[in-house]
Amino acid sequence: MTGLDAFTDILDYPMYVVTAAVDGEQAGCLVGFASQCSIEPPRFMVWISTANRTYRVARRASHLAVHILRRDQGGMAELFGGRTGDDIDKFARVAWSPGQGGAPVLLDSCAWLVGRVERRAKGGDHVGFLLTPVAQSPHGPARPPLLRFSDVKGLSPGHPA
Repeated sequence: MTGLDAFTDILDYPMYVVTAAVDGEQAGCLVGFASQCSIEPPRFMVWISTANRTYRVARRASHLAVHILRRDQGGMAELFGGRTGDDIDKFARVAWSPGQGGAPVLLDSCAWLVGRVERRAKGGDHVGFLLTPVAQSPHGPARPPLLRFSDVKGLSPGHPA
């Protein structure tokens, strides 16, 4: 255990799928490090592992799409977190449409936002992408149970974290 584990082990944060596209290449991965980070101007920060194929695409993309999953979407979490786009076409297995800047929007997600990448920040083995929201899904009628870290804790990652 690291010095941070005693603190983070009690957290059960939501999980997200981040997607990117550039030059005809698409990628997406499951992430747990993400948060709104400013009210005015509105900003959202998402962190992607530098070992991940999605990072290699996202670092060249102008926009990223961030998706919230429902607790019953473990299959989508497995696809984007337990498989690598180096081996399979994840987008052939889900319904999606191109969002602003070409970022793939997963149509079955609970909610999504597309953000313009304002800047990137190195944070060790992850890079943070500061996003300005430019599009988002409409509000749903209810707030369903969300997919959380405890729901995917046993997932074997497609790439090392």
